[in-house]
Amino acid sequence: MTQDEASEDYGKNATGILPGHILTRLIGEGREVRIAEALAETQIQPASVDLRLGAMAYRVRASFLPGPHATVEEKLREVALHEISLEQGAVLETGCVYVIPLLESAEFSPRVSGLANPKSSTGRLDVFTRLITDRCTGFDRVETGYHGPLYAEVSPRTFPILVRKGSRLNQLRVRRGSPQFTDTQLRRLHAEIPLVEGEADIDNGLGLSVDLKGDFKGDGSRIVGWRAKRHTNIIDVDKRGILDPHEYWDAIEPAKSGNIVLDPDEFYILASREAVAIPPEYAAEMVPFNPLMGEFRVHYAGFFDPGFGYAHGHPPSARAVLEVRSREVPFILEHGQTIGRLVFERLTEVPSTAYGEGIGSNYQRQGLKLSKHFQD
Repeated sequence: MTQDEASEDYGKNATGILPGHILTRLIGEGREVRIAEALAETQIQPASVDLRLGAMAYRVRASFLPGPHATVEEKLREVALHEISLEQGAVLETGCVYVIPLLESAEFSPRVSGLANPKSSTGRLDVFTRLITDRCTGFDRVETGYHGPLYAEVSPRTFPILVRKGSRLNQLRVRRGSPQFTDTQLRRLHAEIPLVEGEADIDNGLGLSVDLKGDFKGDGSRIVGWRAKRHTNIIDVDKRGILDPHEYWDAIEPAKSGNIVLDPDEFYILASREAVAIPPEYAAEMVPFNPLMGEFRVHYAGFFDPGFGYAHGHPPSARAVLEVRSREVPFILEHGQTIGRLVFERLTEVPSTAYGEGIGSNYQRQGLKLSKHFQD
């Protein structure tokens, strides 16, 4: 096989994130991502693969990285406190750290690497999860050419969660090469296909600001966000649309001042002021805004699938949901304050199915929205 033929095997572009239909084909051929069990329904997303928890979880003393000279299994012998079977389901408690082998492993080619994120619903439950590999020196990255197992580090921060073998808490994007997408390219893309309505704030990515004026509810009142309650019941991560949000969250109404005071160690769900559109040949990652600008952070880096908020010929239709924490001191967040930036990346080709309601996507036209586990 020539180099050109090898490139075409991953899509029409030589570099970029692999779309779902190419991932499906490669997995079926036993390439790049290997699976211990058959793919589950909807496990392949437009530009990523959901990763499934294996049958056993290890409660550990603390988070760790194995470093360049050790495997995760070797480190677990030193730091694991006890084993927990997930075959029939188990509760992961808040404030504890667990390491869980996944049903997927990597068999990456020399030009192929991976990037992981919590799934949107995982982040909105304040579940801190990161990907670990053997001999890694950083989280959520799978090095070029890596062959070996994948593990999830999981630490619920606010709600205890019920998980089982096959539950999906994070997702993996598979990338070929090292593509770069500059601000100049981003401005050209916005001029061609509006990524937000009006003028775009482009500087090391597309800036997003927070909405503190709020959405109107059916009774005419408004809500700007949700603050998580403490000491709630457990949440089954695999069950959708059954929980009463008011048993887990306090609604936040807009203040006359137009701002909100973030209390330390509290978890908030807010929304961006801008509606966003991600064209089908692109994906984006929301990275936290520069911490020098304030004592807060977007708690989880979010991944935006190709087609999110996008309909050809229509304006952007979906806002970004923001999982926000203050750091060590209370912080006043103002309406319209920049809170994160979207960094774009091209796919190797347009996915056969983009993000949208037609494939059961949960957040396609979202405003301020809790995770899929709660009733609307």
